[in-house]
Order: sequence, then structure tokens, then C-alpha cells
Amino acid sequence: MTKCTQPDFASRYINLANPQLGAEAVFANDEFFASKERMLSPISPVFIFGKKDDTRPGLYMDGWETRRRRTDGHDFCIVKLGVPGVIHGFDIDTSHFTGNFPPAASIEGCNSEQKVPADDAKWTEILPSTELSGNAHHFLPALNSGIFTHIRLNIYPDGGIARLRVYGEAAVDWEEANKSAIYELSALAFGGRALAASDQHYGSPNNLLMPGSGESPIDGWETRRRRTPGNDWVVMALGHRGRVSEIEVDTAHFRGNYPDRCSVLAADLSGVDVNGVVTQSMFWRTLLPEQKLEMHKRHIFEREILDIGAVTHLRFNVFPDGGVMRFRASGRLA
Repeated sequence: MTKCTQPDFASRYINLANPQLGAEAVFANDEFFASKERMLSPISPVFIFGKKDDTRPGLYMDGWETRRRRTDGHDFCIVKLGVPGVIHGFDIDTSHFTGNFPPAASIEGCNSEQKVPADDAKWTEILPSTELSGNAHHFLPALNSGIFTHIRLNIYPDGGIARLRVYGEAAVDWEEANKSAIYELSALAFGGRALAASDQHYGSPNNLLMPGSGESPIDGWETRRRRTPGNDWVVMALGHRGRVSEIEVDTAHFRGNYPDRCSVLAADLSGVDVNGVVTQSMFWRTLLPEQKLEMHKRHIFEREILDIGAVTHLRFNVFPDGGVMRFRASGRLA
């Protein structure tokens, strides 16, 4: 596969088209050879030589693939994003599609309260028609900074896309929020996100902030086995400045590979240049002192949390290494 350097937006922002976040491929005009749902899978695409497709004619293709078009027009797929968001870029991945990839693609966005936008929905171009190649990642910046609930991937004229990633950040109207309510301030759906991690060998740290729980360790964040002194950590930004009153650390499905202990540091960086945030985070104030963890268990900490006022950023430490399924920091808006 063609190598491609991953741009800043792909590591800095979350994938708004992740089904674990609630995203869904809601319509495709054609999915003759491979279903639209496969295109959004968070797992990297694979190719198994000679494998037949149980639900479609022909060989199994790990992505969305339409039949060969013999009429005018082009094929398209509409994706409902997991949360409304500002889109910063895309990865249109044609891995394993060599003689059947689309020569070009474009992307539009719209806002709709319906699962499938109405026929008269207003679509705005986010990515103009762009040339594609086979078996390659195409990291492409978005050209419109509006807020969208749906995107429409157009392929010209037909073919297959292995994966589509839509990188952006959740858009939340905090002005209308109930200031006395308790919010999961760290949640991706509320604008929280992981900024950096010491290690993400087995899973992205943003998995920690997903809704619900995972079905296996692959749905969480897990580091490799540490063979040097120190500990692993994740630095994250909250979706809104707030006073944290509850922290949940869920080690579901991690049994022989969960961390022995954890702690949380925090800081209020409102209006502060956060360059060098990782180095700064080592010296933040303690929000949750070191706590013992157990395997395959939800740990809820409330009385253990120290009152250090409103914060905007957290550093979640695990000692010395291991895997955690979910991390949640909840509290009132500051």
C-alpha cells in the first residue's frame, strides 16, 4: 500500500464517523458488492485471498463497493456523524482496492434533524472533486469550517472505498446548557478529547472517552508492557471548564493486563497558550490521589476527589502500564 504521512488533523481531532460514537452509514444508492457499513469500521481493512462474501456476490471486500456503472451519474453514500461537529479533514482510504477504486471523490455536508436528510436538504461542498489512487490513504483537509450533522461521499463514477474517516471536533451549544446539571465533561460527545499519550500500542486514548462500554480490550486504551521506570499516561482536554465531582475508571475486559494503580492531575488552562502541555502536565495539581485498581471492574471515585476548583485539562496516570476501557470525569460547568 502507498505510504502517506499522517497530517496534524488526523492525530489532533477525533473521527466523527466512528460507529462507536454513534455514526452510521444511513443511505447508499448502490452497495452491490460490499455494504456501506463496512466503510466506517474502526478496524483497519483486511484482504483475505479467495474469501467469498456471505452476503454479496463475488469475493469479500472490506469496505463499500458499488457495481460497474453503465449509465450517466455517480454513486454516493450518506453518513450520519456520531455527533454534530466542525470537520477539519478526511482520510479516504482505498486499501486493497486496486482495479476497482474510484478515480475521484468529493464530499458535501448538511445539517438535518432526520436520520436520512430530506431530498431538499441543503448540501455544502466540504471537499471538491479530488483524484484518488488505488490501495492508498488520501488525507485531505476540509475547506468549510461550518457545523454539520451528515456528510455525503460522492465517488466518480463508481468503485470501492475501504474506509472513510472524518476528523473533527464535537460542536456543543454550552450557552443553552443547564448550569446546575452534572455533565460528563470528558466525553467526546461534549467536546472532550485526548491530546497526547505516553503509549497507544494497542488502542487510541480517545477510546477512553467513547460512550457506553466496549466488547473487548481492542475497544479501550492499552499500552505495551513497560520495561523501564516510570508510568503511562493520557493528557486530555475537557469539553468545558468545570468542577469535577466524580471520576470513573472502567477496566472491563482487562484481566491480566489492567493497571495496578491510577491517579489524576488537573489544571485550569483557560486563556493560556497550551503549547508544551504535556511537559506542564507533570506538575499539575492532584485531583485524584493514587488509587488501587482491580481487573474487569468499574471504579467510581467521589469522596477521594480533592477540591481544587474549576479545571480544563486532566492527566490520567496509570501505574505502571496496562489497559483501561473507559475514563469519565463528570461535574458541573464552571
